[in-house]
Amino acid sequence: MDDEEVANSPVQNFGEVRGGDIKYMDLNGDGQITDLDKAPLGFPTTPEINYGFGFSFGYRNFDFSTFFQGSARSSFWIDTKATAPFARYIYEGETFTDETILQNQLLKAYADSHWSEENRDVFAIWPRLSATSNQNNQQVSSWFMRDGTFLRLKQVEIGYSLPQAMVSRLHLANVRVYLNATNLLSWSRFKLWDVEMAGNGLGYPIQRVINTGLHIAF
Repeated sequence: MDDEEVANSPVQNFGEVRGGDIKYMDLNGDGQITDLDKAPLGFPTTPEINYGFGFSFGYRNFDFSTFFQGSARSSFWIDTKATAPFARYIYEGETFTDETILQNQLLKAYADSHWSEENRDVFAIWPRLSATSNQNNQQVSSWFMRDGTFLRLKQVEIGYSLPQAMVSRLHLANVRVYLNATNLLSWSRFKLWDVEMAGNGLGYPIQRVINTGLHIAF
């Protein structure tokens, strides 16, 4: 909540700690927070279950098909370094170090829910904002762990074929108009950004595509 609570809590050995920073549980009861207080939690980052299903049917001149895709029993962690606003990092290979500026913008999710002196919300998504690397708030913990389970309407299409009598008068074999969409809907407990972007809300999201077309067979 504030610096007074910091002073009266177990010492957290992950750099400077101030009011608004994440508070960790002293699991082994030795009066300080270290790597010895880490414990297993969540599911693997690779889903234990991947699945898909679909169906199609026709009625008179109409046809409809759809395909759903999903995964279950997986967890991911919000990438505090990749999404940290204003902080200084350099990207080397597949890791960040504390040397240069990412020039990240402030994600709307963090802007709407972060701790500040004016709003000491201990349940805010993002802890105290900092212009430099905050090692205490970047520990892999339950605070930034999220459920990776999702179900997505991956593909859906509806079509209509003109009556054969009409098509024959046009000297054609078949005429069909259709409308389809990709990534039209998704269901997930994670609401901050597309769940398949996992921990980095600044990545390029999966695109929703809607097409319409006309198929003519001679």
